[in-house]
Amino acid sequence: MKKVLLISLLVIIIFYALKQFVYNPYKWKKDMNNPEHKLQMGSFIFSKKRGSNGSQSMQTNYFIFKVIEINGDYVRLSVIRQLSEKGKLKQSDFSTTKESYNTLKNSIREITVTPILSEDLYKEGASFTLNDYLTAKYPSLKESRYYYEDVKVKIDSQQYFSLVYSKEEIMTNGKLVPWILNNSTTPELAFRLSENIELILN
Repeated sequence: MKKVLLISLLVIIIFYALKQFVYNPYKWKKDMNNPEHKLQMGSFIFSKKRGSNGSQSMQTNYFIFKVIEINGDYVRLSVIRQLSEKGKLKQSDFSTTKESYNTLKNSIREITVTPILSEDLYKEGASFTLNDYLTAKYPSLKESRYYYEDVKVKIDSQQYFSLVYSKEEIMTNGKLVPWILNNSTTPELAFRLSENIELILN
């Protein structure tokens, strides 16, 4: 009996290893050549990350990004979020709910997602809230409150390395590995902060 269980466990481990180290990399590289899933300007990137919820337990955080710049190995992302309605403030973090995440995987291409300049999100004293100023300047917000920050930062600016990831790591390994400035003027890859990509959609 123990021998059968041991063999079964070994078979499961082998199948898991083959899936993780053979099939998944093969499928990812195949997707990178598919127009629907390859990395390009305007791509939507779906990523899940396990992390602490501030207590003893762990939770999964769900993120949806839009590719707004590709410069060599630098890929700048902007978070897809929803503006709050007046009097109904949403959470201030960048993650979304599991339900919204799964829904948007099927509908993001049919939803209007408006690029908004960062400074406009604070106009009229209401940060990240839909108001008359925003709807006047960005009429598409009347169709959908989904938006991303249209960030324009010069590459030699200290603020440049925010939500900037390695194109090579995305293309080859399906991971978001950030470029950071670690007490230096020379950017480096922070592999310890990497996140797995679940899906890229165009």
